[in-house]
Amino acid sequence: MANRTPNIDASTDQLKSDLRHLSQTVEELVHATADDSRSNVKELRERAEKRLKDTRSRLEARGERLYHDAYDSAVHQADAFDEYVRDNPWRSVGIGTLLGIIVGFILGRR
Repeated sequence: MANRTPNIDASTDQLKSDLRHLSQTVEELVHATADDSRSNVKELRERAEKRLKDTRSRLEARGERLYHDAYDSAVHQADAFDEYVRDNPWRSVGIGTLLGIIVGFILGRR
C-alpha cells in the first residue's frame, strides 16, 4: 500500500494541472467571446476542445487504472482471507460464532 502513495500523488498532481489548464483555456474563451473577434474565438474554442478531449481521455484512463488497482487489491485480500481461514479453521469458526452472537444480541434488543 505504501508503494502506491507516490503514484497516487503524481496522478493527483497531474489531474490538478490538467484541470488548471482546462480552466485557463475556458477563461480565455470567455474573455475572447466578450471581444467577439471571430478568428480569436475560433482559435480559443479549438484549443478548449482539444484540452477537454485530452483531459477526458486522461481521466478515463486513470479511472480504469484505479478500478483495476482496486479490483486487484480486493482479489488479493480475498485470497489472503481464504488462506487464513484454511490455515486456521477453528479460529475462523470461533470468530464467525462470536460475530453471530453479537449480531443476534443487537437484533434481539429491538
